[in-house]
Amino acid sequence: MISSEAAFIYGIFSNAAGIAGNVFAFVLFISPIPTFRRIVRNKSTEQFSGLPYIYGLLNCLICLWYGLPIICPGIILVATVNSIGAMFQLIYITTFITFAENVKKVKMIGLLVAVFGVFAAIAFVSLRLLDPSMRQVFVGSLSVASLISMFASPLFIINLVVRTKSVEFMPFYLSLSTFLMSVSFFGYGVLKHDLFIYVPNGIGTVLGVIQLALYTYFSKGLREDSRREPLISSYR
Repeated sequence: MISSEAAFIYGIFSNAAGIAGNVFAFVLFISPIPTFRRIVRNKSTEQFSGLPYIYGLLNCLICLWYGLPIICPGIILVATVNSIGAMFQLIYITTFITFAENVKKVKMIGLLVAVFGVFAAIAFVSLRLLDPSMRQVFVGSLSVASLISMFASPLFIINLVVRTKSVEFMPFYLSLSTFLMSVSFFGYGVLKHDLFIYVPNGIGTVLGVIQLALYTYFSKGLREDSRREPLISSYR
């Protein structure tokens, strides 16, 4: 049996990991703000796509639902971070719809309704058709699938960096925040013995390490090139 002191320390570490994950996730949630400042300033969505925010909202809603005590007790920090994320995604989507052209506007409204429809269906099935244990497996599996599918973006960026040998499209602090968030929630999932948390975030941690390694490698090459360039110019 675990002593009360050990349980207390265990609780401190798990909560610390979850809170850290919330903080690093918040950095990611506010990262699109410069993009939306530009949209508001120009009163146009230009060539920007609203799909990442639609998908981000669906992901946050599913993970928020999983983190609620009615689905999985004891992981409320998963619910808090995703409630904040859902709020930010809704603000971004509303802003995008406000300044989008009519065709984009209708498309985005349709997708937003579809997201809430899918979420309502998930909530109905999990509450009405499944017992508590199957409810956790059902919603947890959906949250894992949603999180893993979101890693398509880092994979695309990694491929782009390798192909172009440039880190221009991989901001360092964004990559670092993603890595630290994944590490934090991986630790939180391990301490909570919840594979629906630590599996996707373990994958995110590995991808974060790869991104940071690529950034270090290719930015080092860029610095070396910039140091050599003045020598070539002076030789001429």
